[in-house]
Amino acid sequence: MNFVEKIKGKAKSSPRRIVLPEGTEERTLKAADRAIAEGLAEIVLIGNPNEIKELSQKFGLKNIAVATIVDPTNLPDKQRYIDLMVALRGSKGVTPEVAAEQLLNPLCLGAVMVKAGDADGEVAGADNATSDVLRPAFQYVKTLPNISVVSGAFVMLLQDKSFGEDGVMVFADCAVLPNPTAQELAQIAVITARTTRAIAGFEPRIAMLSFSTKGSAKHEMVDKVVEATQLAKQAAPDLQIDGELQSDAALIESVAAKKAPGSPVAGKANVLVFPTLETGNIAYKLVQRMAHAEAIGPILQGMAAPINDLSRGCSVDDVVNMIAITVCQANGQ
Repeated sequence: MNFVEKIKGKAKSSPRRIVLPEGTEERTLKAADRAIAEGLAEIVLIGNPNEIKELSQKFGLKNIAVATIVDPTNLPDKQRYIDLMVALRGSKGVTPEVAAEQLLNPLCLGAVMVKAGDADGEVAGADNATSDVLRPAFQYVKTLPNISVVSGAFVMLLQDKSFGEDGVMVFADCAVLPNPTAQELAQIAVITARTTRAIAGFEPRIAMLSFSTKGSAKHEMVDKVVEATQLAKQAAPDLQIDGELQSDAALIESVAAKKAPGSPVAGKANVLVFPTLETGNIAYKLVQRMAHAEAIGPILQGMAAPINDLSRGCSVDDVVNMIAITVCQANGQ
C-alpha cells in the first residue's frame, strides 16, 4: 500500500465534513464526486444548486446528489453566521451589513462554516489565489491555541528508502513564513510534529537545520536555531528533537557519529525544520527534481481547523488527495 492509499484509508475510517467553496469549478466537482464514491469525506459544496446540478450532469457525475449544497444567496443559517462574524470582528468594523455582504463570497462563507462547526475543514484554491483563500481563514478560523503562525509542510516520498521513515520525510516550513523568529520556528517544529503523526503516521524525529552542527559555526542565524530548539523542547518535552544540525548530520549516521554523538535525532531524522522559508523552499524543490521525489503539499498547519490551499494548476487527483489529507488533519486535531 503506497502513501496516498494509506492516507485515504485513514480518511475512510473516520470521514469528516469538508467544505469546498469552489463548488462550480470543474476539477473540484469531479474530485468531490470521487471523494464521495471512495467514502473519504462528507462533502459540502458552495454554489448555485441549479448550476451544480447542470454541471454534474454535463460531466457525468453520479455522486454529487449525496453532497450538501449551500447557496450563498439563500442561507438558512445566515443570521447565526452574521452574529458569529460580528462577535469575532465587530471591533475590526464588521457590522451586520458588512457580514451579510461577506457571506456572498464563497471563500468567506466556507471559513465561517468551519468556525461555526458546520464543517470540519476546507479545501480551496483551484480557482482562487492563495491570499484570497487564507484571508478569511485568518480572520475567522484563526490559529490553534499557543500557535501564532501558519506554516506549510510537504510530505516527501523518496525513492531511496534508507532516508526518513522508509523513504517518507516531512519538510517545513516550505510555503508560508519567510524569516521566522526563534519563537515562531519553535512553533513550526511543534506543529509539524502533529502533522507528521496525523498525516505521515509515524513518530517524528525532528532535526532543526542550520549551517552549523553543535557549535561548529558562530552566527546569529545559528543562535536562532539553537534557541528555537530549546523552546520547542520546553513546549513539547515528549518530542524527539535536536539542533542545531547540518543536513548531513541529520540524515547520515556516520556523519552524525562524528558531528553529533549521542544525539537522539542525528543520523535518523524523519522531519526537517528549515531556518527560513528560503532554505526550505529551495530544498524541497531540489529534492523533488534531482532525487525524483514526490512532494505532497503544501499542507497548511497551525490553523484552529484545517484549511488547505490548492495550486490553480492542480489536477483532480490533487484535489482528492488534499480532501483526504484535510480529513486526517481534522481527526488529528
